[in-house]
Amino acid sequence: MNFFKNIIDKFAGKPVDWDELEEALIRSDIGVPMTLRILKTLRERDAWSWVTANDIAEVARDEIGRVLPINPPPIRPLPAHPKVILIVGVNGTGKTTSAAKLAHFFKTRRHTVLLAAADTFRAAAIEQLGVWAERIGVEMIRGQYNADPAALCYEAYEAADKHNVAFLICDTAGRLHTKSNLMGELAKVKRSLSKHDPNAPHEILLVVDATTGSNALAQAKQFHEAIGLTGLIVTKLDGSGKGGVVVAIQDELGIPTRFVGTGEKLENFAEFDGRDFVRNML
Repeated sequence: MNFFKNIIDKFAGKPVDWDELEEALIRSDIGVPMTLRILKTLRERDAWSWVTANDIAEVARDEIGRVLPINPPPIRPLPAHPKVILIVGVNGTGKTTSAAKLAHFFKTRRHTVLLAAADTFRAAAIEQLGVWAERIGVEMIRGQYNADPAALCYEAYEAADKHNVAFLICDTAGRLHTKSNLMGELAKVKRSLSKHDPNAPHEILLVVDATTGSNALAQAKQFHEAIGLTGLIVTKLDGSGKGGVVVAIQDELGIPTRFVGTGEKLENFAEFDGRDFVRNML
C-alpha cells in the first residue's frame, strides 16, 4: 500500500520541482486541501534548507497523521435492541461481499447477526448473499426480486428484535450516486427502519473501491448529502498502490474509514487502524 513510494523515489537525490510534486501528490488521491498543506509546509522548510525526499515523506506522514483518527469508534451492540447497519454504495465496489465479511467479523466476536438481502434489483444478488450467509452460518431475510427494499428492512428489524439479534446488516442495491431517485430509495429505507427505532439505522457505511481514486470522494459526497454516512468500508486496499482516498474523504468530509478489505477471503477484513495506515503508506 506504499502509495507514496513512487513519489519519494522520484525526488530522491535531486531538487524538488514544485509543480511536478504537486501533480504527483494530487495523483495519489489524498485530495487538493491535503496536497496544498503538504506543499506549504515543505516550502517553508525550503526557505532555509534543501528539501529532500525524506522531508517529503516526513511532512506527508505528519500532515496525514493529524487528519486520520488513530482508532475510529468501534461498532458495538446495543443493550436492548438490534444495532442496524445499512451498507450502501455503487455497483462493483464489493458491497455484498463486504456485508458478508462484516457479518463474519461480528460472528467471530461472538455476536449474533442477521443479514437482510435488500438488494432486490441486481440479478443473483439475493443468491450471492445467501451463499455467504450459509457459509458464515448466519440467518438471512430475503424477499422476491423487485420487492420493496424498505419493507424488507422493516420486516428484518422485526425478526432481529424478536430473536434478540445483536446486529442487523442490510445490504442495499448498488446505485449511481448521481441518480437522485435511486438515492431517494435509500432515504425511504432509513425512514422505514426509524419507525422501529428513531436512531436506526445506527450506522450507514459506504463501500468504496480504493482503486477508483477521486471518484470515491465524489461518491462519498453525494451519499453523505443524501442519507448521512457514519463511515466507510474501503475495499481492494491490498498492494494496489492506492489508498489516498481514505485521507481525502476523512479530511474533506470528516467521514472515518471503519473497515478495510484487503483480499478475497472472509478473513481479509479488519477494523481500520490509522496508525498502521500512516506507517505503511510511506
